[in-house]
Amino acid sequence: MDILPITDTARSLGSSSLRVFPLAYGCWRFAGTDVRHAREKIESALEAGMTLFDHADIYGGNGAAEELFGKVLAEVPHLRDAMVVATKCGIIPGVPYDSSPAHIARAVEGSLRRLHVDVIDLYQIHRPDWLAHPEEVATALSQLRTQGKIREVGVSNFTAAQFEALQHYLPFPIATHQPELSAWWLEPLRDGVIDQCTRRRVTPLAWSPLAGGKLGLTSDAAKRETNGERLSTLIECLDRIAAPQNASRSATALAFLLAHPVGIVPIIGTQRVERIRDSLEAFHVRLTRTDWYAIVQASMGKKLP
Repeated sequence: MDILPITDTARSLGSSSLRVFPLAYGCWRFAGTDVRHAREKIESALEAGMTLFDHADIYGGNGAAEELFGKVLAEVPHLRDAMVVATKCGIIPGVPYDSSPAHIARAVEGSLRRLHVDVIDLYQIHRPDWLAHPEEVATALSQLRTQGKIREVGVSNFTAAQFEALQHYLPFPIATHQPELSAWWLEPLRDGVIDQCTRRRVTPLAWSPLAGGKLGLTSDAAKRETNGERLSTLIECLDRIAAPQNASRSATALAFLLAHPVGIVPIIGTQRVERIRDSLEAFHVRLTRTDWYAIVQASMGKKLP
């Protein structure tokens, strides 16, 4: 039976010249530690081959994750040469969203300073702001690109229609779209986001690829979660596929995303060095088409027609 291709070959970010390892390192839980331990995690990710480091200016609260990352780069600046640094703006607790040109301009300056970089490789709008006209957002992003403060643009948590509205006013293609996507959360496969990425050659960056830890639960613990019976069935399905290969469940769940032909880049958020390294096991998982659809059907809780 044919095995779905899962390789560690670098993937382009959209139609841009940026190329990254197929697994990215997410920094949403990066703050709250010292520089030595932070450096250990960054270097472990780089040693594993990961090149895309994904931030947002709210991670850690008030830019704390960016600031800690920047302290590492100030200490070992040569690490920057091996990285594609990404961050996001637009979420302000209590507002909650602001993608006005003035805020974007301020946010970029803050991220550049905290990250200790001269340019942000991938700058993303974190969540859509219904009060920000996409033409104004596009103008602000275009100016930052012309000024050399950002290289490429992405969006996060946008609908397909919101993506199109912004793209309409941009003079260059959006490189990435970052939706929540995992074996447990399949909505982007149904709502048009992945289809749009395929059609426009945009790279999906999957946040929470292990469903925020839900896919690490025992089958019994999963049953106590919302939609627990279905979650438990999915976990048992992943285990059935993983066990004969001596693979971990998490590696199998990552392989499920990596096998999709659009070129999904899952964002790993672990803070444990050994788990950063263990994520590479995903490239050794063998999935057939039958396995892949078995995962989909277990996640849905019903057979496909």
